[in-house]
Amino acid sequence: MGKHMCKYLLSLIVLCYALFTTPAQANTCDDFTNVTMRKLHSEESVNFCEFKDKPLLIVNTASNCGFTGQFEELEALHQKYKDKGLVVIGFPSDDFFQEENDEADIADVCYVNYGVTFTMLSTSEVRGDDANPIFKHLNAQTSSPKWNFYKYLVSADRKTVQRFNSRTKPLSANLTQAIENSL
Repeated sequence: MGKHMCKYLLSLIVLCYALFTTPAQANTCDDFTNVTMRKLHSEESVNFCEFKDKPLLIVNTASNCGFTGQFEELEALHQKYKDKGLVVIGFPSDDFFQEENDEADIADVCYVNYGVTFTMLSTSEVRGDDANPIFKHLNAQTSSPKWNFYKYLVSADRKTVQRFNSRTKPLSANLTQAIENSL
């Protein structure tokens, strides 16, 4: 088969894929991230399959916690590594009784007070039987968060989960080294 024929066939395959594959099919995945959740204070949802083949930094957050200031460093991580593939996702939770009751108030803390631009989701539980599906998996792989601002670094292939506790600052050497190793 000639060089031009190979290019033609490859172009035809790409065109057929584009024409006959729906966006939903393009974003499918066969792991624990095949979940759709609503974004914080929004009607929009996000399916975690959108982040296929990218490492995830998943954090359970709270607006009225002594660690709430970590939003600044989480945003700095997001800005530093987003173009290299890291996806930072915040999960507000009232599991430790330090989250606002109103999502508008949570959004103000995140977006106004701390300038968060990474994905923040609607309030959900992160431990126990009622934990959201993402945290059910993370908890089974490691253990449930013991407090707010536990950080879970999930490898791009979804096979490895590293857990960092609340006291681990987002820009700490051990977390940033783990992130760099995952990219």
